[in-house]
Amino acid sequence: MSHCVTSVPLLDVGRGNSPHREEFLEAIGRVIDSGRFFFGPDVEQLEREIAAHSQAAHGISCASGSDALLLALMALDVGPGDEVIVPSFTFFASVSCITRLGATPVFVDIRPDTFNIDPDKIPAAITDRTKAIIPVHLFGQCAEIDRVCQIANDRNLAVVEDAAQAIGAAYHSRPAGSWGTAGCFSFYPTKNLGGMGDGGMLTTGDPALADRLRLFAGHGMRPRYHHHVVGINSRLDSFQAAVLRIKFKHLAAGVEARQENADRYGQLFADAGLADHGGLTLPHRDPAAFHVWNQYSVRVAGGHRDELRAHLGELGVGSEIYYPIPMHHQRCFESVPVAPQGLPETDAAAAEILNLPIYPELRVEEQVRVVEAISKYKYFAKSARVAA
Repeated sequence: MSHCVTSVPLLDVGRGNSPHREEFLEAIGRVIDSGRFFFGPDVEQLEREIAAHSQAAHGISCASGSDALLLALMALDVGPGDEVIVPSFTFFASVSCITRLGATPVFVDIRPDTFNIDPDKIPAAITDRTKAIIPVHLFGQCAEIDRVCQIANDRNLAVVEDAAQAIGAAYHSRPAGSWGTAGCFSFYPTKNLGGMGDGGMLTTGDPALADRLRLFAGHGMRPRYHHHVVGINSRLDSFQAAVLRIKFKHLAAGVEARQENADRYGQLFADAGLADHGGLTLPHRDPAAFHVWNQYSVRVAGGHRDELRAHLGELGVGSEIYYPIPMHHQRCFESVPVAPQGLPETDAAAAEILNLPIYPELRVEEQVRVVEAISKYKYFAKSARVAA
């Protein structure tokens, strides 16, 4: 294997942005000249583009993916006394949107292969207080959203898709954000479609819900100074929209590059004798899912994950743990009850998961370096085939 690469960053946002720098500056300049820093044409057009891309009738922009989740629950009148089913193995915002409204999260365990919510565990978590389900399309791969929606439809529950990491993903060829009552996307810079700051988008096929989402995102005000509901101030500014529209043109190519990188990892790990190693589990791809690979997540068994990560750091290979502490173990949620059987798959995933570089601009020699570094870890070295 090649030794010319000395370090590999987990993510290189600058590498992805630099080819479009002049186009960004030109677009930002147009916004400056227009003076329309909110509700400008770039915002309106991005809403239409994301809605069309997600095969949803309506796109509603907002200030962040976190706000998108919050706004969805606000528009659905989730509040005190209500329960919302959600996985614990997720980012904080998937759960904080529930508790901010005085509702109670009900944590459900995940599948050990995809890390997504396990539909088989949902029915037992439903009570007469359940109002919604938040399936998280984690790491760029959709949850079994068809099954989740069927369960919800049979019980008249709302489904809020947390697609923050999954723009462009699909299940049975139907895009994330088009299955549920509402879809929620994030444009944080590390996402597959990332801006230069915070930004978010909601999608829905329901015109009445779309109208309520816009109302709640604008202080509940319509017309000016007439407030119908207690909303929030959550707007996507025109600078972010202008940047995102440029990057949106390259989203499909970026997804294709991520998929190629995932395939290459599989081949490199196989060549190194690690694809079938009992201590290392490569990502599982649901055959029904169109995976957009926001993350490449391996599992490291035997309590070796943290030591392997330290080993990679010493060799200059970036990695991260998404997520080391599940939400049901977070101090701020310690009062949230958990079923007596606990969440064993969630706890196991948090102890074993390790996320490797997967971004579109990742070079072949950098991937070779990542696999080479892993194959040199003492736990794998005896069985690995390391080429000179």
